[in-house]
Amino acid sequence: QVQLVESGGGLVQAGGSLRLSCAASKSISTISRLGWYRQTPGKQRELVATITSSDSDDYADSVKGRFTVSKDNAKNTVYLQMNSLKPEDTAVYTCNAALWVGLSKYIYWGQGTQVTVSS
Repeated sequence: QVQLVESGGGLVQAGGSLRLSCAASKSISTISRLGWYRQTPGKQRELVATITSSDSDDYADSVKGRFTVSKDNAKNTVYLQMNSLKPEDTAVYTCNAALWVGLSKYIYWGQGTQVTVSS
C-alpha cells in the first residue's frame, strides 16, 4: 500500500511558475510509474505527465515545453515543475502511483492540490 501526499499548489499569475511535490510512503524505486493528473469541474481528468522507475518521462501535448516531471528516489518524492503557467492550467493536480505486488497491479491516488492561475 502506498500513501501519496501532494503539496506546492497555490495561486500564481499567468506566466509564473510553481513546483508541485508528491511524497510517497514507500520507496519510489519499487513503483513502476508515477503520474500527474489534473481536473477541473465538469471536465474529464487529464493525464499531464508520467515518469517511470527508469526515469522515462512523457507529457500531454498541452504542457510540453512548459512542465517537467522528475523524481528524487532518496526523498521518495516526485515533482512537477510548471513554468509559463496559463489560466487554462488551473485545476486540481493529483499524483498517482502504479505498482505490481505479486501478480496484481495496484493504483494509488493522492488527495490533490489546487493550482489557480490568474490572468
